[in-house]
Amino acid sequence: MTLERATLEDSIDRAAEAVGSVWPLHSFVTANPLAGFEDRPFHRAVADAEELFGGRGYPHPSVFRQAWEAGRIDPDLLGAELDAHGVSGDPEALLDEMATAESERETRSDADDATEAVDRILSKWLAAFLDQGQAQWSMPGRERGFYAAWRELAPHDGEIPGCDDPSDLPETPVEALEAVLSDYPEGRWESVFERHLAALPGWTGFVKQRADGHAGPWQSKYPVSLLDYLAVRLTLADLLGAPVDPDDGGAVDDHSHPAAGDGPDETPLAEVWLSAWEKSYRSQLLDGVDRSVTESSTDSERPAAQLVFCIDTRSEVVRRHIEAAGPYETHGYAGFFGVPMRYEGHDSDAEIDACPPIVDPEYRVTERPHHDHQEAAHDRWAGLATAARKHLKSLKTNVAAAFTFVEGGGSAYGAAMATRTLLPSVVADFSDAVDDRVPSPAEFCEPTLDRRGEPESDALPRGMTLSEKVECAETAFELMGWEEFARLVVFAGHASETTNNPFDSSLDCGACAGNPGGPNARALAAICNDDEVRAELRERGFEIPEDTVFLAGEHNTTTDEIDLFDGPVPESHEDDLERLRADLDEARAGATAERAESMPGSDPDDGVRETKRRTADWAETRPEWGLAGNASFVIGPRELTAGEDLDGRAFLHSYDWATDPDGEALEAIVAGPLVVTQWINSQYYFATVDNAVYGSGSKVTQNARGNVGVVQGNGGDLMTGLPLQSLNVDSEQPYHQPLRLTAVIHAPVERVTDILARHEEVAKLFDNGWISLSVVDPEQDNAAVHYQGDLEWERADAATPLVH
Repeated sequence: MTLERATLEDSIDRAAEAVGSVWPLHSFVTANPLAGFEDRPFHRAVADAEELFGGRGYPHPSVFRQAWEAGRIDPDLLGAELDAHGVSGDPEALLDEMATAESERETRSDADDATEAVDRILSKWLAAFLDQGQAQWSMPGRERGFYAAWRELAPHDGEIPGCDDPSDLPETPVEALEAVLSDYPEGRWESVFERHLAALPGWTGFVKQRADGHAGPWQSKYPVSLLDYLAVRLTLADLLGAPVDPDDGGAVDDHSHPAAGDGPDETPLAEVWLSAWEKSYRSQLLDGVDRSVTESSTDSERPAAQLVFCIDTRSEVVRRHIEAAGPYETHGYAGFFGVPMRYEGHDSDAEIDACPPIVDPEYRVTERPHHDHQEAAHDRWAGLATAARKHLKSLKTNVAAAFTFVEGGGSAYGAAMATRTLLPSVVADFSDAVDDRVPSPAEFCEPTLDRRGEPESDALPRGMTLSEKVECAETAFELMGWEEFARLVVFAGHASETTNNPFDSSLDCGACAGNPGGPNARALAAICNDDEVRAELRERGFEIPEDTVFLAGEHNTTTDEIDLFDGPVPESHEDDLERLRADLDEARAGATAERAESMPGSDPDDGVRETKRRTADWAETRPEWGLAGNASFVIGPRELTAGEDLDGRAFLHSYDWATDPDGEALEAIVAGPLVVTQWINSQYYFATVDNAVYGSGSKVTQNARGNVGVVQGNGGDLMTGLPLQSLNVDSEQPYHQPLRLTAVIHAPVERVTDILARHEEVAKLFDNGWISLSVVDPEQDNAAVHYQGDLEWERADAATPLVH
């Protein structure tokens, strides 16, 4: 039998669809770990995923019990859901029934020693090969590819039997698979591949992401493929006597979850409870919708400033406090601000894709200094810091120098460690003082946005043409439904600040692929300040006043400080800027007090200092909650929810149906940001319901691997999701309420229906229960209607309160 490589790779790609891609921690991209199952109903998807990965698909019964006892599940809505599925019984008795079934599920174990040995050995070799600069002595021969490099070194691994020389192993990965699969019918191969790829979904997902062309120079220099991966894994399975075809043909155990009703596709009882909990939240959310809103309209008085934040749930908190501090408008827009760029900062050694994974970068943008003396000051301090870090690292890792270092510098180093451990607030104050002295690149650099030369056919263009810049600005204003402009307009990206946290990029902007959003904000502000762009925008109907100045800023989501980059502000606007800064400080105090109240062990009476302490405390496992708590996505004017405390649980995207007669703006939001928020919501959901499988366990027992991810303990699979501390208050109580996303759109129902009809892949997310959808229809007196699937709607029960 001779295998065709192309045919084999097609089969492997199909088998890999069940495993989601995994990005390195330095660019943490939030994704649904069950993305490969979204083509089927939710309850069927989680059952299939449980069979493949072993992960729970619904909250633990104890979590339902906590929600029930806390009053988060409306008894009437629960009763209606139980009746709809033909379930009778007291809620307490049903919870006991689910708890009994869960305890039986937790006692099952299908692992065998040989398969565990394959997992352990393969993980060890993957960590060595995929290392991105952490190892002092890197694995030799990596430039030849994973299988070839492993084949050469495998004889030196005492854990691999029957392999004394590279010639004992097949020469190519295709030949290796041919040798192992020769006794199995071709019709079974794809199933075999799927099982083996799912055995280590973290490493598989990372290899898949790299092989898809998203890893840049690392993949170019040290290539790896799923073909290589399977060739090594199946060869190890064969040598160690592990099952090559682990699928016994059995179906998933239907008794693992009590079901509501009979039949092969019955709804689990947990699904009924989950739906009741979600509908209870939806009812509460719709209670806060202002039915008097007919369209987004500004007051007769021009606002002092308009601030545009990312749709991130953390922005909802600070937006409320800004609006309460003064005559300001706040808006929500995807945090890459519609500028899909590959960006390189002034003091960066690498480029980043500053856009969502769902969007390909279209331009290459770098920073250009315009204040030489500030650049010199920054570079001098940055150079000293870099040299000190390199010297310290060399002393700590060099065997010959380590003893001398301890003798000569140990006391000073120990004192610094003690200060950071015992007095993190002092370190935070010192960091602030350094920041005040050393200019940041944003103060003396500007993005290079003008097109420079024609790009090569396979390269991204450097900079943008005038028409491309106009399109970026026009799209932003159209999607948000803007018609008036304040004297100051601020685009505020966001970033987090934390110490000793391998998951720090998960707290940065997801719309910027786990990077800070400040560069994108600066790019859009520079575009909108361009005289040629503004002239063209006026020709297209956007009446931007001469006195409107666009600014960029960055919202620190850990401390709620908003840093404004005020380079282009003229003298005539200095008073406006001073007033805005003062009001932002006031808003920060209110927002941090609110955040501190939700954080274990925090003092809400001094939220500013407490949140700042968390940035410098290297023992702090919860610098902030990130997007924990997210549950809804509201698309509509700010007036729809203004004044409502949404508790940092809602993504808010500005949209005015009255300025979007053809529905193109809404279609772009539904097909783009809504899909990305579903990824975010799903990752938080699954990492909460089964953190061991879909999360990454406790930070306390994590170890970094090769600058690409973390493992639990000293080896094993690459963990794919969020740690326990990002989701739980303690070991027993989740902070994140695991609910599927609730979408609320303020627009005519017919418009939404037409969009779903054109976007079948998005409609399937609603039809299959991954997202619930309600529309507040301005053409029906803002009545709420709920999506039922298959483009059908049902008006909300008149008994359900929709207004205060």
